[in-house]
Amino acid sequence: MSENDGKKTLGVRGGPRSGQVKQSFSHGRTKSVVVETKRKRVVAPKPAAGKAEGGGRSTPVGGDPKKRPAGISDAELDRRMRALAAARARESEEAAAREAEEKARAEERERRRAEIEAKEREEREREEALKAKAEEDARRLREDNEAKARAAEPAADPAEAEARAARTQKPAPARAPERERDKPAKPAKVGGEKRRSGKLTVNQALSGGEGGRQRSMASMKRQQERARKKAMGQQQDREKVTRNVNLPEAIMVSELANRMSEKVSDIVKALMQNGIMATQTQTIDADTAELIIEEFGHRVVRVSDADVEQVIDQVADSPSDLKPRAPIITVMGHVDHGKTSLLDAIRHARVVQGEAGGITQHIGAYQVEQGDATLTFLDTPGHAAFTSMRARGAQVTDIVVLVVAADDAVMPQTIEAINHAKAAKVPMIVAINKIDRPDANPDKVRTDLLQHEVIVEKMSGDVQDVEVSAVNGQGLDQLLEAIALQAELLELKANPERSAQGAVIEAQLDVGRGPVATVLVQNGTLRRGDIFVVGEQWGKVRAMENDQGERVNEAGPSVPVEVLGLNGTPEAGDVLNVVETEAQAREIAEYRANAARDKRAAAGAATTLEQLMANAKANENVAELPILVKADVQGSAEAITQAMEKIGNDEVRVRVLHSGVGAITETDVGLAEASGAPIMGFNVRANASARNTANQKGVEIRYYSVIYDLVDDVKKAASGLLSAEVRENFIGYAQIKEVFRVTKVGNVAGCLVTEGIARRSAGVRLLRDNVVIHEGTLKTLKRFKDEVAEVQSGQECGMAFENYDDVRPGDVIEIFEREEVERNLT
Repeated sequence: MSENDGKKTLGVRGGPRSGQVKQSFSHGRTKSVVVETKRKRVVAPKPAAGKAEGGGRSTPVGGDPKKRPAGISDAELDRRMRALAAARARESEEAAAREAEEKARAEERERRRAEIEAKEREEREREEALKAKAEEDARRLREDNEAKARAAEPAADPAEAEARAARTQKPAPARAPERERDKPAKPAKVGGEKRRSGKLTVNQALSGGEGGRQRSMASMKRQQERARKKAMGQQQDREKVTRNVNLPEAIMVSELANRMSEKVSDIVKALMQNGIMATQTQTIDADTAELIIEEFGHRVVRVSDADVEQVIDQVADSPSDLKPRAPIITVMGHVDHGKTSLLDAIRHARVVQGEAGGITQHIGAYQVEQGDATLTFLDTPGHAAFTSMRARGAQVTDIVVLVVAADDAVMPQTIEAINHAKAAKVPMIVAINKIDRPDANPDKVRTDLLQHEVIVEKMSGDVQDVEVSAVNGQGLDQLLEAIALQAELLELKANPERSAQGAVIEAQLDVGRGPVATVLVQNGTLRRGDIFVVGEQWGKVRAMENDQGERVNEAGPSVPVEVLGLNGTPEAGDVLNVVETEAQAREIAEYRANAARDKRAAAGAATTLEQLMANAKANENVAELPILVKADVQGSAEAITQAMEKIGNDEVRVRVLHSGVGAITETDVGLAEASGAPIMGFNVRANASARNTANQKGVEIRYYSVIYDLVDDVKKAASGLLSAEVRENFIGYAQIKEVFRVTKVGNVAGCLVTEGIARRSAGVRLLRDNVVIHEGTLKTLKRFKDEVAEVQSGQECGMAFENYDDVRPGDVIEIFEREEVERNLT
């Protein structure tokens, strides 16, 4: 801009008019800028002067001044016109440059495509040449072999042999082009191929970079295809691999991505597209995971958590592997009928003296030698609380010996033992014990058994019966012979060479040895060092002891042993299975524990709001007696818990907060204090810290060694929660003869006591036509004008009711007293 144009520098502030200025930069880049200009005041010349001067002037450069914008001088207009022409010229030049650049790019793409096609053609020609060379070599080798074969044959004519040799020979010059053709063509430098720089190192030679292992033709083709797609600007697709994805009931997002070999971000993105906002550490259900797997093109293989137990699936043994085993005999019967005493007489031991109260409270497993045979005996308790123990004994047994006292006949637990034996479908032998008693009547026992469909041989049945006496040993040999005969008929066999399987008869927590399980091996051989899983626990056999307390290294079929090495106390009745690895055992135990926890949670929770309200309403008026039970063995704890559940009625019940095995600890005391419950210890004691804590917090601990005493004490405690029974005793009747109105007292009935006695403190009912119309208490009882405590029969008196005046002549007043009677649980 020149100084004589009279224009100032363009600015962006305060201007009344605005416009755009296009700026140009290098490489053809432009930029538009908004600018504002100030309008310059122009003084128009007078019309006369304009007319005088305009007569001889030509048209201005900018055209007609009337069409020119106001305030624009000739110089400004000229400058704008030049700038407009320059911009148009620059735009045409940029368009030409862009067109030339696009043309050059198209030519470059065509050239690259031609190069790639030429290279592919060379590769195909090379492959064809190599193939032709291989065919030629094979043909030549075949002809050489034929020539050698013919040369080995005796030639009848030398001329024929020379002609044959001449035919087999090939001119040497023909091989030269083949050698030249066999030389690999030099690959063109495309994409990632690089020329070797520097010396060849050992690593390069071993890795196949140069000089060593050569790349395959398929690899080179894939590289060329990737380079061609890259040159064409196409996206390089990765080769898709379809996999079989094992899908459990629930799976974490990161684990799902790992099994699919996909990126976690892609899985999360797919979940978001399906409306599920999940991170890689969250767990999704199987149905959602199946949708994602199918979306990525993989195949779904549904698996269940229960599949972990397939490693312990039983395989049928071949008959050639089976060998005879000892029979398992369970001794069952009513309490105090002499089961353990009979077994002691057979074993020549004194187990009864070691049991508290003289009754068996545990399942004992023993082995007895009978001639050349070995018998395994299980001794079960006869008390009503040990029902589950008897059922468990019947499930693992081969023969049941039903002991019935000859002086007591069939009792409730005898009937229960018969039912267990029938449910287990095992043969039964009746041992009529206490035959030495003066009042023994074995025929009554046989007759009573007929009512329960047990017909002994003496009554023309098929059940063996033997009269025995545990005191003098009478009939013991006949009993053992009957057992041996029955075992021989059963033909009991097992495979001792397979992995062991057994049943837990009893389990306890020993202070010095830890969890100990009494296991009866049913199949296979349990050896020291075996890894096993039993119920929700697992372990490794650290040591085994037989029924005599001796350490053994292995236990075959029908052998009871105590197993040490468990990680926890199992439940009595659990099945023991030997597995191969600790990982399998731990996985199976965790699955079973989770399943049991879910089952308990589902059983204890109300599924609907209506059920929850119904349970709350039903339990509103029920008083609970909470207790904690700790026992020496698992079977006793189970029996006590079942006995506690049977105590109570619609008003009161016993609730076992916790039952366990082992000594009473501070944790048990803390739970008892929080719930206000006493602790019942069965054949266990509290340690020193637990005793001190219980004394400080006022927690009651009771010790028992006989289950009778424990059940009776809990019944008495629960009976104290029962509301007392209210009884009414009628003490008299009075008939209203006249009704008097007394000021400040109301209606007073003049009565005659017709029966019994009328007392001031007693309750009364007003009867009209033998219908009760009021029940309450007396306000006053007067004899003449004196207030008296009672009125005898045949005397007259005045009575006034509390807050009731509607009395009429002829009504009858019933007088009674209430008394509260304590109730007991039966």
